[in-house]
Order: sequence, then structure tokens, then C-alpha cells
Amino acid sequence: MRRKRSGEREGIPVTSIPRTLLDLAIRAQPNQLERFLERAEEIDLLDVAAVEALLDRAGGHRGPGRLRRALAIYQPDLAFTRSRFERHFLRLVRAAGLPVPAMNLNVGGYELDAYWPDLRIAVELHLFETHGTRAAFERDRLRQEELKILGIEMIRITRPRLQREPDAVFANLSALLGRRRRELNALD
Repeated sequence: MRRKRSGEREGIPVTSIPRTLLDLAIRAQPNQLERFLERAEEIDLLDVAAVEALLDRAGGHRGPGRLRRALAIYQPDLAFTRSRFERHFLRLVRAAGLPVPAMNLNVGGYELDAYWPDLRIAVELHLFETHGTRAAFERDRLRQEELKILGIEMIRITRPRLQREPDAVFANLSALLGRRRRELNALD
């Protein structure tokens, strides 16, 4: 009996489901690509994380944009906001062309206002009205320290600063996200 090699079934070379979907994305119509994803889900072969990981490494392949659009239905809506300030921040994130963070996500026992899980970066949207006591000041420092121990970098953005200098805020945030992405890619 011949031994199975990775990428081969019964002596026939095969590709993974994520790679097949990526290759199909080049020529398939959007509704066909959506149906391929649905069928993979129906037969329990759709691993969204594996598809996303492949998309992150796809380089010059022509299919990632189309596949990302078709895959959007499988993404959880993590953009739940609690305030106008959070909604305003989220609009500015999208306008800046940055990846949309999860909003109000609980990580390590703390609710993070904005969080990029893949980059382990959090943004605390700071309002004096909700953080203007000595006890809140102490809690905020402890929170930042404990998140740092978990490997999560956190920055604070105040409403006045966001209103006064949004371009500078988003230039810094973009630089931080880019630096973290490069650091994580270097580890791979």
C-alpha cells in the first residue's frame, strides 16, 4: 500500500480548501464564489481562520479581494458601539482605511473599547467624565499593566485630542498597527 503524502489523495495531487477557494476567486462570479463557500460550510470543510491566514499570505495572487468580499458574511459583527464617541472613532478608522477593530470586547477580564485581536493592540477611548477620579486613574494604570503582561499594547485617545488633531491621531495609530504587523510577521 502506498503511503499518503501531504497534498495528495489516493495518488492524486490536491490543494487545500482555502487554496482552492482562492484560485476559484480569480474566475468565479461573486454568486458562484459565495455558493462555493456555502457548500464548504455545509459539508463542514470551511475553516474561515485558515482562509484568512492564506489571504494574509496571498501576495500577488489575483483572488484575495474577491474572496475577502465573499467571506465577509462569515465575519462576526464586532463593531458594537456604546457611545457617540465610539461610533465617531469607528467612522474615522474606516475613513483612514485602517482595519476595523472589535469594539467593547472582553479580553483578560477587561472590556476594551477598540481592539485588533490579530495585532494585540487596544485603544482606550478616554473621556474625562468617565475617568476623572483618583480611583479611575489607579484602575486605568493597573489595567494597562495587566494588559501589557498579556502581550496587549494599549494606547489612550481622548475626545478633545481626536477632535483637535484627528490626522495626527490616525497617523500614529496607523504607524503602531503597521509596526506591530511587521513584528508579528518577523516571528513567523
